[in-house]
Amino acid sequence: MDDLIPGLPSDIARECLIRIPFDRFSSARSVCRSWRSELGSTTFHRARNSSGLARSHFALAQAEPNPTQSGPAHKYAAPAYRISLLQPDSATWTSLPPVPDLPLGLPLFCQLASVGTQLVLLGGWDPDTWTASNAVFVYDFVKSTWRRGSLMPGPKRSFFACAASVDLAVVYVAGGHDEEKNALKSALAYDLARDEWAPLADMAEERDECRGVFSRGGFHVIGGYSTEMQGRFGETAESFNTATWRWGPVEEDKIREGTCPRTCVAGEDGRIYMCLDGHVVVEDGVTWRVVAELPEGVRVGPFLLTWNDKLMVMGGGAQFVYTLEKDDTWKRFDVPTEYSGHVQAACCLVI
Repeated sequence: MDDLIPGLPSDIARECLIRIPFDRFSSARSVCRSWRSELGSTTFHRARNSSGLARSHFALAQAEPNPTQSGPAHKYAAPAYRISLLQPDSATWTSLPPVPDLPLGLPLFCQLASVGTQLVLLGGWDPDTWTASNAVFVYDFVKSTWRRGSLMPGPKRSFFACAASVDLAVVYVAGGHDEEKNALKSALAYDLARDEWAPLADMAEERDECRGVFSRGGFHVIGGYSTEMQGRFGETAESFNTATWRWGPVEEDKIREGTCPRTCVAGEDGRIYMCLDGHVVVEDGVTWRVVAELPEGVRVGPFLLTWNDKLMVMGGGAQFVYTLEKDDTWKRFDVPTEYSGHVQAACCLVI
């Protein structure tokens, strides 16, 4: 193999390469075969992470600031969505290239999950016809390209739980409803490296509009409601153990009955956080403990995010963004107008 950098030992050359900004990976790969191989290796990205050079980013399915009309005039004109990228430590915003096969923007109500340096976009509704999609798209941050993934098998589902295991490179999907509005028990696992889907055993309960988080080796599906309940959220949850490949028993009283689980997120400590009654709360044993009162501007329709050991909350789309400081006070930072649109899904990547 050619030297990574002529005249330098390999270990010194790698120290140089891991300092390349992630948005220059694609250009660096085109320099030579050895750089292409190095930047595509898991060893390279592990070294980048362990050196402290990797940074957390939020990928957001976010409305364009000036949506254009599309489709028949009698239809409600849905905004066009794109993938925005937020680096929370520096409060900097960028956008990913549009998905080539989606000329009208992202599907409405799509889900996002991340595995390493790859972002997975799943499902949603066609923004023109409002029909459910089982399409999967993957963005590779090393290659700076989108590709199609294998279609989600089974019924075309909407409002499903979704979360990923970074260690296993697997995205999990569960619940939601089919095209006849029937709530689902079924669940799936997507192996990103193999581009293959595998069925999981059914959950014990139907769960439409449930929330998925991955924590402590398990895929947790929180809340939701059955076909008969039609919008009345339940208080239970179920967890899929990735080691035993089985669902555990139904957890009663996981959240308060009638509570939408949309804001539930898993923290670095493995605990689950959510917004409830104007506060951020954390699961503390069998109860929920208040962490902080929400700022006034984000109490309606809040969107909660977590990275490392930090919390961020958005409101008014992304017009108001606050991070929780170590002294339990909120720090607001300004958002450029072009990135203030409504956020419908998000996930965190470390690149």
